Amino acid sequence: MTIAAILGGKGPDVVSIAGDRTVAEAVALLASRRIGAVPVMDGEQVAGIFSERDVIYCLEREGAGALDHKVRDVMTTPALTVGPDESVLGALALMTRRRVRHLPVIERGKVIGFISIGDLVKYRIERIESEAEAMRAYIQAV
Repeated sequence: MTIAAILGGKGPDVVSIAGDRTVAEAVALLASRRIGAVPVMDGEQVAGIFSERDVIYCLEREGAGALDHKVRDVMTTPALTVGPDESVLGALALMTRRRVRHLPVIERGKVIGFISIGDLVKYRIERIESEAEAMRAYIQAV
């Protein structure tokens, strides 16, 4: 099971934001798309990740004025990334070890996807359920 399999189910669309946008604009993007994080792009390169946690930390430090800051000033950097050939279990281990919930997927220097821990857990549960059903069918056939 690889990250490529996850992306096959999700599709190629990646919602992102530029680092020169404001935190208020990033919050509006997260809210309108009902997502928890986006990669912050500098051209075609991932400069960092902007997440709900970044909003909370920034608001706690700066108050409401934080909404006027640039995303690049509050994002999490450097961004941890994975390739499409990375195993699902490897990506889950990385997320657990580094306490992150989102990873850009990079191939040949370009972002080809963005996965969340929810995507990985959902895929893993579906695989386990499918394997269990196959075992039940095998046992009943014997």
